Amino acid sequence: MKKYLAECIGTATLVVLGCGTAMLVGCDAANGSGYLLTALAFGLTIVAMAYSIGNISGCHINPAVSLGVLMTGGMEVSEFVGYVISQCIGAFAGAGILALIFGTGAVEDKTGGFGSNGLAGVNGNPFAGLIVEIVLTFIFVIAILGVTSKKANHGSFGGLVIGLTLVVVHILGIGLTGTSVNPARSFGPALVAAFTGNTAPLAALWVFIVGPLVGAACAALVYKALED
Repeated sequence: MKKYLAECIGTATLVVLGCGTAMLVGCDAANGSGYLLTALAFGLTIVAMAYSIGNISGCHINPAVSLGVLMTGGMEVSEFVGYVISQCIGAFAGAGILALIFGTGAVEDKTGGFGSNGLAGVNGNPFAGLIVEIVLTFIFVIAILGVTSKKANHGSFGGLVIGLTLVVVHILGIGLTGTSVNPARSFGPALVAAFTGNTAPLAALWVFIVGPLVGAACAALVYKALED
């Protein structure tokens, strides 16, 4: 249970700090600093969580990462299911915290949907959105599998490498899909947005569930082939 609680807390923290930053600074093309601040918020949160709960749960805080670990033999199916449920609960809780903060009207949500993902950057094209999410998740997950491999020799720098990889992935992806690479991170804000009357993020939610999971599966298959 400690692993599941750690994953719940870690995912909630990722949504609060990552999506919260996006809500505060905005992610429009005219505001490049908003891109960088949001990318850094997501990446640095991963760094912080890696060094705080990594020794408890491995700090997946992302169903796509858990899928990659499952497919490479790092966890059992029952554990994988528990991780995913915990991550989704954490993401929903994190988005709920943001609703309490921004819903007061004291602060404007510049994303319009609690930092939920969308397809505006790819002109509403779900196929293009899928390609973006598959490719970015592939890069992110294969980096994680490599840096956490028993053969790797990165010492205490693993969490930093993973966090910086997420920063780079966000720098490209924010302007296209808002960057998910994490089904739980997309699920929580979209669901809370729907509860507050904005159901638009739910329409494209499947892209941000299917894309990252396919990308993670591809990363696991490729990594196993390369490692063997």
